[in-house]
Amino acid sequence: MTTTLTSAVKPRAEDSFAITFAPLSLEEIYAKSDDPANGAVVVMSGMVRNQTDGKPVIALEYQAYEPMALRIFYQIAADIRLSMSDVNRVAIYHRVGRLRVGEISVLVAVGSPHRSEAFEACQYAIDTLKHNAPIWKKEHWQDGSSTWVSIGACETSGENC
Repeated sequence: MTTTLTSAVKPRAEDSFAITFAPLSLEEIYAKSDDPANGAVVVMSGMVRNQTDGKPVIALEYQAYEPMALRIFYQIAADIRLSMSDVNRVAIYHRVGRLRVGEISVLVAVGSPHRSEAFEACQYAIDTLKHNAPIWKKEHWQDGSSTWVSIGACETSGENC
């Protein structure tokens, strides 16, 4: 699958996307991905962990260029449907603002008649989001310092941010 932004992709009514300051709800995103034709719903939940490369983290702060990030989310769903036409629902939600350890920063959910498609589509969605979406995070360290990191830079450097 290849992501291109040559034309504006419109989201499908059955899909759901957001950049939000509000806490993310697994139940809400699952419900948005559910459909009577589904045999599987795969949900990926990204959370703030307490360390990066052994260095203690106390919080993450996310910022996004929302109009472009949402266009990337729409394109991800369109790309999924080009290669996996049976996918029924796609939901991609990302938080912005300051999040504490243990809080959910991103939820991706895909509903499909078959689990293999749902797993593949969900992995494609999170990997592509992390590589292409204009979302940045600032890691706040226990020692009081902080560092901005582009999520895409984590993927290209081989780090698992």
